[in-house]
Amino acid sequence: MKILGVDPGLRVTGYGVIEYPEGGVPKLVEAGVIRTGDKDGIAARLEELYTCLSDVIAELKPDVMVLEKLYAHYKHPATAILMGHARGVVCLLSGTRKVPLVNIASTRVKKAVTGKGHAPKAQVQRMVQHTLGLACLPEPPDVADALAAAISYAQSRRHDSSTRSPLATSLGMTLRTR
Repeated sequence: MKILGVDPGLRVTGYGVIEYPEGGVPKLVEAGVIRTGDKDGIAARLEELYTCLSDVIAELKPDVMVLEKLYAHYKHPATAILMGHARGVVCLLSGTRKVPLVNIASTRVKKAVTGKGHAPKAQVQRMVQHTLGLACLPEPPDVADALAAAISYAQSRRHDSSTRSPLATSLGMTLRTR
């Protein structure tokens, strides 16, 4: 099973694909970022995000896509609205490309990866590096967050079956910019 984790944003969207073979251990397939121009309008930025993620899906053929549930802080409602636009693109791709979409609470993702539901980004990065056996820290943090979402889903599948082995691999990380 290939799991595509996405950390959507208008400026930077992180993505990561891990392969989780039945009864095996996950391995990193690809991770990267999609950057949109700060001076471009929202329509152009969303189109760029749609095109690039569409290419990732076409090339890597994930079996499932995983997103963190939208969290809106009352002090920053505009940020949540803008994030909602980027999430909408991911949801649209799930529907048009027929790739099932799973939403997981950010606290659940962090707890699955670090053991703490409110872990800082740096801790998430270190644990993703450790869990996937990466040679370097996954950067920017958007990539680590996307991989953490995929790992969280893989762990939930592992816990659903007692025959699954623990997460571990010794691959280096490949970072691509689209």
